[in-house]
Amino acid sequence: MNRGMTASKIAVSLPTPLVARARRAVRRGRARSVSAYVAAALEEKARLDDLAELLDELLARTGGPLDAAEERAADEALGLAHEKRPQGS
Repeated sequence: MNRGMTASKIAVSLPTPLVARARRAVRRGRARSVSAYVAAALEEKARLDDLAELLDELLARTGGPLDAAEERAADEALGLAHEKRPQGS
């Protein structure tokens, strides 16, 4: 979180293993606090959501989703040709 930003305190329920990971990250110096760790995760999720929205807009302007051949070509161009892509991405 940027230091110039105001903060709002909220309560959330998280799965115990995720809380443990956040606390471990703090102990290892990867985050200033559990709150900072969660804020960074939310910022990353927001960026991914924004990118997904942009992709949807671009695909709508250019004729819709990629067909299988276009998707393979894109994966190859991005160096992802040998990675298994999750369903729905």
